[in-house]
Parts: sequence; C-alpha cells; structure tokens
Amino acid sequence: MMTKKRKRELFNKICKNIKDLRIQGARNVARSAFRAYKLVPTFASKNKLLSLRPTEPLLHHILERADDWSSNDLRIMINENQEIINKHVYKLIKKNSVIFTHCHSSSVVNALMYAKDKGKKFEVYHTETRPLYQGRKTARDLRKVGINVTLFVDSAAGIALTKSQGTKDVDLVLFGADAITINGVVNKIGSGMFAQIARANKIPVYILADSWKYSRNIKLEQRDPDEIWDTKKRIKIKNPAFGLVKKKYIKRIISELGTLTYDQFIENSKND
Repeated sequence: MMTKKRKRELFNKICKNIKDLRIQGARNVARSAFRAYKLVPTFASKNKLLSLRPTEPLLHHILERADDWSSNDLRIMINENQEIINKHVYKLIKKNSVIFTHCHSSSVVNALMYAKDKGKKFEVYHTETRPLYQGRKTARDLRKVGINVTLFVDSAAGIALTKSQGTKDVDLVLFGADAITINGVVNKIGSGMFAQIARANKIPVYILADSWKYSRNIKLEQRDPDEIWDTKKRIKIKNPAFGLVKKKYIKRIISELGTLTYDQFIENSKND
C-alpha cells in the first residue's frame, strides 16, 4: 500500500516532468496527468495539472472525467481512437511515399508504425524541433522499427519540402495537434510556416488528432527564455511553444470521427 507521502512525491515528480517536457505529446501528457490526479485526487491537484500545459484541451477533457474513469477506461479510449486513425492514414500512404512531419506526435508516430507493420514502403523527412529537440525522439522511434528517416534542422524545412539540394518530392505532410480551434490548428511552433510552404508546393497537409482536442478558447503557452539562451546576456528572448496552422492550409483532419474536411470536423466535434 503506497503511503500518502509517497503518492505526493510521485505526483510532484509527474508534474515536474510534464512542465519540463520530459513527457511529450498531448496524449502522453494527458495520460500522465490522469495518473497523477489518481494519486492525489483533490481540486487543488486538478488545477495544478491544468496549469502545467494550458494549450492542451485533451488534458482538460480527460481530467474532467478523471473521477468517473479508471486507467483502463482511458487506455481503451486512446487505443480505439488510434486504431481508427491508423487505418485512415494507411490508405493515404502510397508506395515509396515521402512524408514530412514536425516535432513529436504519438498519433503520427503510431500511424506510421502501423503502416510500416502492414507492409507500406515509405520514408520520413523530419525536423529536429528546437530548442528542446522533440523531433529527435520521433526520429529514434521511427528508426527503431525500420522506417527510413532523414532529420533536418528546423530552418532547412524549406529544402525538405521543395525538392532541392538532393531531397525528393514530398507527397504529404502529417502533423499532430495540441489543440484545434475554429480558425486553425495549434501545434508546435513552426508548423504553420511549414504548412504554408507545403501549400505553395501543392503538398497536402493532414492533421492527426483526437476530437477532444477541439477547443473554443485556448491559451498559447510561452516557455522559459532560458531554454533558448542564457538571459543573463541581457538579450530579450521570445520562446513561443505553439503556433497556428491556418485552416486554409489543411486538407483534412483525421480523427476517430474519420477523415473530414476542417468544417466537417468542427461541426462534428461541437456536437460530440
């Protein structure tokens, strides 16, 4: 039997790991926060967990249900949603496709692993995602299962998306989402710029996400400037964690609701 003291210690450790981005991806954050809340199920605990990552509607939705759900309920919901997403993405990927993605999304990674396991042959162009390099985790995860990955520094994404300096034609872009709003998708900073380049080069952009990432009101997180550079140098630094991918740049959103146009997804999510 775990003591109250030990539960509190684990709760604080999970909170720190979420805040410091040791736990990455909206689903992983939500799962970890759910576990933390179950250790210390108080109103104050819930508010603290919600404050750690304000740009995560999935976290809010799951914590709203935490008193009624078991860990198994959460696992089943996430796995069922992912299975539907996997099957839709599988149909998109053609033989020898080149797929571009950014940052780390468990929805994207799992869908690509599923496609690989089912025999699809493709490769992935991927950004390292500065300043905390979440893209390296994606590259390692994909390479571990035998998917060919080429890693680019973020500022070289234009080269990756435009068939230059030895790169191939990119067939599609797959992004995850931290939040989905009426006007666009909130995802890791840089995503909007990459989507704009993709649109200019007639490369379709697909968003992979649970419908619970829809939100009417979202706050964009600003990270500590020290993640970029030591601020003792007296240089002003902005470190936005997220940016907006405008809806006009998005071909479809793939979720447990199916492969839908942006407006169809919003309408279905409102009624869910």
